[in-house]
Amino acid sequence: MRALVTGASGFVGPRLLRLLDRPVVLSREPDRARAKIGHLADRIVRWDPLQGPPPTEVFAGIDTVFHLAGESVAQGRWTVAQKAKIRDSRVLGTRHLVRGMAQAADRPAVLVSASAVGYYGTRGEEELTESSPPSSDFLGKICVEWEEEAMAAERLGVRVVTARTGIVLGSGGGALGKMLTPFKLGCGGPLGSGRQWMPWIHVADLARLYMHAAASQSSSLPISGPINSVAPVAVRNSEFTQLLARQLHRPAFLPVPYLGLRLVFGEFAQVLFASQHVIPKVALDSGFVFQFPELAAALRDILTT
Repeated sequence: MRALVTGASGFVGPRLLRLLDRPVVLSREPDRARAKIGHLADRIVRWDPLQGPPPTEVFAGIDTVFHLAGESVAQGRWTVAQKAKIRDSRVLGTRHLVRGMAQAADRPAVLVSASAVGYYGTRGEEELTESSPPSSDFLGKICVEWEEEAMAAERLGVRVVTARTGIVLGSGGGALGKMLTPFKLGCGGPLGSGRQWMPWIHVADLARLYMHAAASQSSSLPISGPINSVAPVAVRNSEFTQLLARQLHRPAFLPVPYLGLRLVFGEFAQVLFASQHVIPKVALDSGFVFQFPELAAALRDILTT
């Protein structure tokens, strides 16, 4: 596999790069990317996703594109300006990437484009598969547009997979990195009632699932369209809290009220309290085997290495 990767210097990117053979990387800040992931890449090319398509020559010899770039939804309060950044980084960035493919002499066979379980919004106890309808809230609308821009590459003869990703757990940052400090101080606790479902995935499984989705081109039923990128054993927020506290040998019994987080995070607090019982049906049906299907083993691996 000869791959091109965007968003490679983020939390998931380096794990994916380690599974690839000297990929080409597109980055807004090549110098910063070289310092972090230069040893994992064949070359790093400057590309600002908001300014237009990437140089067409980067697609020469490329058969697979992994598109992971996008502004963090958890970075700061959701002001009007920040919402525009979140949307444009995904929708315009993906549009420009596909335009670059259209203009290139060589086109990849596969595009694996990140998406998010935010597609579904908060759905209570409903089990959500890839065929479930989208939400009409802010993140739901963005995910719909984001995926539509990626799926436009099908008109170029490219097989497209949109990976609707849950909470990614791993060492050295990500969602778990933000949670650890209060839990280590003994101040962790469930969010509200704790009954909301939390779709999660170990970062190692997510990188492997991206590879699985790309490589399925050679199978009799290649993956196309959305794939829920979450672990198969779902947990509620209360169970997540208990398992994390147990692994850290800390108490976790003080519920965190919605109004408190609303004051700190603004509208983003709605995402933290969302209930999404997401099922990775496509992954399981296509034969993908999760290394960390259960949360306890995933936390043990992350927090003891």
